[in-house]
Amino acid sequence: MSPDVAQRVAELRRIVQYHAHRYYALDAPEITDAEYDALVHELRDLETEHPELVTPDSPTQRVGAEPLPEFTRIEHPVPMTSLADAFSAEEVYEWLGRAQRLLGDEAPLELVAEPKIDGLAVALTYEQGVLVRGATRGDGRVGEDITPNVRTIRNVPLRIPVAPGSDLAAPARIEVRGEIYMPRDLFDQLNEARVAEGQEPFANPRNASAGSVRQLDSRITAQRPLRLFAYAIGYVEGHEITSQWQALAYLRELGFAVNPDIRLFDDLDRVVAYCQEWMDKRDELNYEADGVVIKINDLATQERLGIVGNAPRWAVAFKFPAREATTRLLRIEVNVGRTGVLTPYAVLEPVRLGGVEIRQASLHNFEDLARKDIRQGDMVVIRRAGDVIPQVLKPVVELRTGAEQAPVVPTVCPSCGEPVAQEPGQVAVYCVNARCPAQVVRHIEHWASRGALDVDGLGIRVTQMLVDAGLVSDVSDLYALDKEQLVALEGFQERRAENLLQALDATRQRPLWRLLTGLGIRGVGSRVAQVLADHYRSLDALMAAEEAELTEIEGIGPIIAADIVAYFSQPRNREMVERLCQRGLRMADETPEEQPDEQPLNGLSFVITGTLPSMSREAAAALITAHGGRVTGSVSGNTDYLLVGDKPGGTKTRQAEKLCVPILDEAGLMALLAGRARS
Repeated sequence: MSPDVAQRVAELRRIVQYHAHRYYALDAPEITDAEYDALVHELRDLETEHPELVTPDSPTQRVGAEPLPEFTRIEHPVPMTSLADAFSAEEVYEWLGRAQRLLGDEAPLELVAEPKIDGLAVALTYEQGVLVRGATRGDGRVGEDITPNVRTIRNVPLRIPVAPGSDLAAPARIEVRGEIYMPRDLFDQLNEARVAEGQEPFANPRNASAGSVRQLDSRITAQRPLRLFAYAIGYVEGHEITSQWQALAYLRELGFAVNPDIRLFDDLDRVVAYCQEWMDKRDELNYEADGVVIKINDLATQERLGIVGNAPRWAVAFKFPAREATTRLLRIEVNVGRTGVLTPYAVLEPVRLGGVEIRQASLHNFEDLARKDIRQGDMVVIRRAGDVIPQVLKPVVELRTGAEQAPVVPTVCPSCGEPVAQEPGQVAVYCVNARCPAQVVRHIEHWASRGALDVDGLGIRVTQMLVDAGLVSDVSDLYALDKEQLVALEGFQERRAENLLQALDATRQRPLWRLLTGLGIRGVGSRVAQVLADHYRSLDALMAAEEAELTEIEGIGPIIAADIVAYFSQPRNREMVERLCQRGLRMADETPEEQPDEQPLNGLSFVITGTLPSMSREAAAALITAHGGRVTGSVSGNTDYLLVGDKPGGTKTRQAEKLCVPILDEAGLMALLAGRARS
């Protein structure tokens, strides 16, 4: 091996770490996604050729390692304390008054106010600048070793400082404390993908973050969009820190992401006003916050005040009002999903929560139902966070009358009456009958959804009518329907029947990735489908692929690969695909060489945020790509347009305004397509 190779590997590590920090920690990328990917690929290729050069802090080592048998317990050198809560401005004033009386000084104190991220607290230990351990808070004194999982989080530095050429020397030893969380926009995308893949959506970002961090298999953690905000230093050797505000500045300098909404105040009235301001606009944040943490800034003063119980006297959490309500659980019913999984849900006595009337709520699964001891007839506490489906938190046991009924796990499918199954060690109870009407309905509903084939006029009600009438038993039957059959259905006139048939006919030429999404293969949502379509270009080629071949594709892990192979190994699935082919659906994409050289959006880079009025984000991305454009995940100086729908992400919009990137709505995109096509 030549010295030039080792030098290039070291240089690539520095450059990749720098740009990853710009992208994930500062949200201010300097290069395009493609340029960044090229650097990572070059580094990975060199490390593959020269494995002796691989180091634990290399950016290529974020992909996850082999599963752990269990978590190791870690004792914190400095305990990670809890916080006392305050639920009103009066309680905050009382907290500071007590602290000043203990200090024997009524002089104003500097205070730091920090949004209280609703995530998972962790402690990260670095030695000579290298991440050596990550641990959960646990009980404050003993946590769990989650080092392999923490290493996969994109904005957690594997080595500090992260900036190439920085004059800053890493401390000999430092413990950085922070909160692992999941940004709300990425959480929504994750849930959309899980639903598209037939999986249960996560209840909220906090649960998703905690569950992701505590996976024994860090390869699963690596697939989750987790981030870290650093908020404190447990201890540091060789560097003097005298205040919380100074600690935050030092963490930023080392390369850690620190919440930009943290403020320093010299007056408690202004702190309370800041808390109430965030209370009113917490839904605008791209992270879940359940309050504001207020800390006395001076560390010497903190030490003088000390700790009572497990809570420091020098800090308090001003908690936001909970988004919870209590109501009667009238019935526990069961939904059968398109993959056959039986999911219980609660039918509730209507109650208003967060401005919305709630009639149903998630119960997740039968194991969770039993663990919480939720019974039919209970008064229950429900919670709704953001736009997530309401969930039942717990029963109010004190209000039980004795008439409540414990739920029974079904032994037969409520839709088809066939026996259900449950794999050993698995939570899911599922119907194994592939012809189960409920599964057929859900599968067709998925096929017709905007993220898949996008069939206008084929909603759940029409789908149910088609299945009940015996006209369809899988999606291929949709393309054998005729007008006479449809007109015979309740509510169908000739015009409506013709419109539906025209909508179905239009899907015959949808791109391959949409067809792959619509098939409903476990693990293959729209993003994975696009990766597969780009790689194989035809369904025949994908159907012939083996697991080992599939896992070589970036973004396709062994579980998804096994599910793809298992799906196409089923004769009934292959027969359905053959019928779709016979009925004229497109089974292959054009090769890149076959696409026209001059396209309206050639050379333009787009970022998409929010919900568009007539198409999904995936459909908009496909439209842009089909006309020569490129879609990236974040706004940078190389972005030509930000495409904005309803409820856009604030970070992307602010970045676009800062960089003077033009902002388009869906109509503007269509006008751009038409205008450039004419020119």
